[in-house]
Amino acid sequence: MNRVRWSGTLTLGVGLVAAVVLAALLSFAWTPYDPTVVDSGARLLHPSARHWLGTDDFGRDIFSSLLVGARTTLLVGVVAVAIAASIGIPIGVAAGMRPGVPDEILMRGNDVLLAFPALLLAIVFAAVWGGSTVTAMTALGVGTAPAFARVARGGTRQVMAKDYVLAARAAGKSSLRIALRHVLPNISSALIVQASVTFAIAVLAEAALSYLGFGTPPPTPSWGRMLQESQPYLYLQPAVMLWPGLAIALTVLGFNLLGDGLRDRFDPKTVRQ
Repeated sequence: MNRVRWSGTLTLGVGLVAAVVLAALLSFAWTPYDPTVVDSGARLLHPSARHWLGTDDFGRDIFSSLLVGARTTLLVGVVAVAIAASIGIPIGVAAGMRPGVPDEILMRGNDVLLAFPALLLAIVFAAVWGGSTVTAMTALGVGTAPAFARVARGGTRQVMAKDYVLAARAAGKSSLRIALRHVLPNISSALIVQASVTFAIAVLAEAALSYLGFGTPPPTPSWGRMLQESQPYLYLQPAVMLWPGLAIALTVLGFNLLGDGLRDRFDPKTVRQ
């Protein structure tokens, strides 16, 4: 059981996520250079003792930009997951506890929202209200809420069939009390796994939005915009694109591995094996 609890997948996922979190926390206390200061005399420098990962086309230190960009990435992920959970979980629990017409109405509305990918919804929001970090977080949160609703509904329907829930309903307990006392604690593991997967989606979507110019505006560092700005120098200085691309890939990989590891940890069949 302990082997499953701390599998290699879960350990590697936790390690990658912890590295990103530590980088974001470190950026609050220290960065080698100010990532927003332009130095025209230090454009496209190769990695050296002075600039560990080199500089971009504006002479900004890439390592400093990566550290500060981690803050933006985690902020978007946390807020997007919080918005998605706060919208999707109540809808899913309500639908699971009210079979019949209420369930059909809630889930059909959920399916309509599910038809719009989170990235497409974010582009629409940016076209209407302008590209910004707040717009990206809100759109990604709304766009990923249907996934939370489906997971919450499926888990709720299973819990509602349990004997202790039937006993609670026979004792006259209110629906809110049953949801808080019995439903949410028993579906929390599935929701945690969904949160880690949604976080990875939000990180990738934020990078894509910033690359397209709909995400975090300059001069705030963003890994996606770093990719976009370094694209013309791919053959002249490929390392300028390598570092932000690698940061995005490892962060998404970390949260995906974390989700897989948590799923294996909480899966009763895996635990029994």
